[in-house]
Amino acid sequence: MNRIDRKFAELKGKNEKALIPFVTAGDPDMETTEKLVLSMFGAGADLVELGVPFSDPVAEGPVIQKASKRSIDGGTTLVKIFALVERLRQKTDGPLLLMMYINSIYRFGTERFFKLCAEKGVDGVIVPDLPYEERAEIQRDAEQNGVYPIRLVAPTSHERTAMIARDAEGFLYCVSSTGVTGMRGSFSTDFDEFFGTVKKYAKIPCAVGFGISTPEQARQMGAYCDGVIIGSAIVKIVEMEGRACVRHVEEFVGSVKKAIKK
Repeated sequence: MNRIDRKFAELKGKNEKALIPFVTAGDPDMETTEKLVLSMFGAGADLVELGVPFSDPVAEGPVIQKASKRSIDGGTTLVKIFALVERLRQKTDGPLLLMMYINSIYRFGTERFFKLCAEKGVDGVIVPDLPYEERAEIQRDAEQNGVYPIRLVAPTSHERTAMIARDAEGFLYCVSSTGVTGMRGSFSTDFDEFFGTVKKYAKIPCAVGFGISTPEQARQMGAYCDGVIIGSAIVKIVEMEGRACVRHVEEFVGSVKKAIKK
């Protein structure tokens, strides 16, 4: 069983929501990223997303764009990220996902990429710039290696929502609002309508991301689905604190997990 399935089944048994934090791999360096992942799991994270830095991250707002540049400037590569995952697997069995852009997979080699995902211990891959209609580009290699290509559905998906939701594996990534990632003070999406449609077709857990930046927002959003994804708020702490960020991120993640348990 994929670790993602196992974790969501465990949480369902406890009537708990999943907390899924995101960090950019290699920001500020690989050693700190390793400490961050382990500390976030320790603070209550249920799954962790590792962002693979890319030169043109079109789905990201300024916070993650800058983190991606810092990571690339520091020499981060996909090979080094796989080495990081291998080290993490010696210390944690928590589900790990890579969030990345399709060109990074193409450049690395799709078959080689998914074989290494399976070998090193990556459970799922989120590719925000790969439209559902082009899923065949990675589907076969992902399936052959037991790695879930996580589907994204947004309020603007409209009639496509049904086919995306029916075909999803692991969990369905529900984008909270249009635009790029980043911290938001409020949301304009009609979540009752959006999640009403999603849940009509999805047979797997749903998690919401994009813009959630406070424990209170996470608590409110968690009422609609099975998990909450937080990225920019954590990456901002890393930007502000540098190598001293681990304790601050751990405290923030712990506060969010506490909020979504209420």
